Amino acid sequence: MTRFMFASAVYLLVGIMVIPPPVLVFVMALSHGPGATLATFADPDALSAIRLTIMVTGLTVLINTGFGIMAAWTLSQFRFPGRGVLIVLIELPLSVSPVVSGLIWLLVFGTQGWWGKILEQWGYPIMFAPPGMVLATLFVTFPYVTRTLMPMLAHNGREAEEAAVMLGAGLWQVLWHVTLPGARMALVSGVLLTTARAMGEFGAVSVVSGHIPGLTETMPLHIETLYNGYQTVAAFTMAALLALMAITVVIARNIVERRHGGMETVA
Repeated sequence: MTRFMFASAVYLLVGIMVIPPPVLVFVMALSHGPGATLATFADPDALSAIRLTIMVTGLTVLINTGFGIMAAWTLSQFRFPGRGVLIVLIELPLSVSPVVSGLIWLLVFGTQGWWGKILEQWGYPIMFAPPGMVLATLFVTFPYVTRTLMPMLAHNGREAEEAAVMLGAGLWQVLWHVTLPGARMALVSGVLLTTARAMGEFGAVSVVSGHIPGLTETMPLHIETLYNGYQTVAAFTMAALLALMAITVVIARNIVERRHGGMETVA
């Protein structure tokens, strides 16, 4: 009876809090018919926002995955002075407001910042340009791969890695053939969390982007521009596309988990 009550409460909360928002987004996107919905994607600024979102997300995932693997392996396998401080610094973006992190980058790379004027004189502007948006997104998604991978690597221990080293394997061979296969689900979870967070980031990117339509607007920023301009259908259409992208990430994660579970069962 208790189990049934708890399950019912969970379903009720999901039905109230989770399901209605995306459903309403799709309803509003289609409120004037499919023609008006599809017309949104004829706008060059919308297409630019989609391309920029994909680019920023791809670079962010690539860089943070590489760093996350190295950081998680180092922190889980070794004990060294300052390890605790390093873990705190890696987790810092989880507690800092994205807007604050965007302001920090602005103070560093803005025209009045430490290095911004010099970089602009050299022809490499950072703020109000895609490089600044990538930096801001990197910061807010910094911890996900590391924090999801660390517990699994610590649980797996070092025995298999030490055996591989004794058999003559190098560092990269050990990581690729021993370490990562044993923690692939944790790695996939971290990568997908990073992907979802990067696609939907608004606060930090809003500060450093300049909101230039067609140039420095990602999908979340373009949605705000459309909504503030009373282009409701277009705004909800972009929001629906962003929601579809996030749902795709979740479905991909579930598919990978099920296949991995099936392989473990067979084994």
